Amino acid sequence: MLFTHMLMKITHYESRSYNYLMRTVRLITTSFLFRCSILKFRPLLALGLTMLAASTQAFGGATLDRVEQKKELVGVLMESYPPFSFLNDQNQLDGFDVDVAKAVAQKLGVKLRLETPSWDVIAAGRWSGRYDICICSMTPSKARAEVFDFPVEYYASPAVIVVNAKDDRIHEAKDLSGKKVGLTSASSYESYLNKNLVIEGAEDTQLQYPFEEVQIAPYDTDNVAFQDLGLGAGVRLDAILTNLVTAQPRLTQDKRFKLAGAPLYSEPNSVAIEKGDPQWDSKVREVFAQLKQDGTLSALSQKWIGADISR
Repeated sequence: MLFTHMLMKITHYESRSYNYLMRTVRLITTSFLFRCSILKFRPLLALGLTMLAASTQAFGGATLDRVEQKKELVGVLMESYPPFSFLNDQNQLDGFDVDVAKAVAQKLGVKLRLETPSWDVIAAGRWSGRYDICICSMTPSKARAEVFDFPVEYYASPAVIVVNAKDDRIHEAKDLSGKKVGLTSASSYESYLNKNLVIEGAEDTQLQYPFEEVQIAPYDTDNVAFQDLGLGAGVRLDAILTNLVTAQPRLTQDKRFKLAGAPLYSEPNSVAIEKGDPQWDSKVREVFAQLKQDGTLSALSQKWIGADISR
């Protein structure tokens, strides 16, 4: 019995090996014949690829038609990015980006539906018609430009200097020389103080560095940096370099802090749409020109940011 059982197992394995070998032979043969057919019908293949590209471009130009036919604009943004997009006390999406999206839908004469997938999904692009527009504080970059078009920059993120309200030494950027400046680690602010900042989406911008060497104090978040600056001018920090959007609520609510000088630079934030849709691109530009002209963008910026950072 044992010998018979072993013989049956050997036969089974040999059969499996033979079947595997035959499948491999068939695969190689099929691949060879397919290559031959491609060589034979190469002109037809080229024509087919051309038609495919044309149909893809045609589909890409269908966004405006889809929005008008469905009477609905599908926007995409993050669920937790205050004050731009977040869930309010009524568990409804609210914020600057949300209100801008509502204004765009109103100009188009359609209703608005907002989706909140992960940022990875948003930034990956290639939405295949799932979403129509991203009014979601996206900074353009060369990598993102491969999958997105950026019709319009709708606001800028200004970098500002915050000092203790009792500080009379720092009035502008040149006064940072030799001072200890707090900032979020590995941020654009750190690159700026190291005099090697390149702003994605605005690589040609000529930045000014009017200060000598600065002592950089990196923090995980702004919260601890503001706590240290609040102890007094020069106690632990002389200044903080941060974003106006982040700083504005503190400046309004906590009189221990004030701004010093003008913004140092700005990072662009643009509307993003799927790449290759010139008709939709043109319409988005038109709508945002209207929102800027009638003061809507400025008013919404003042409402949510406390300053006009619209573009």
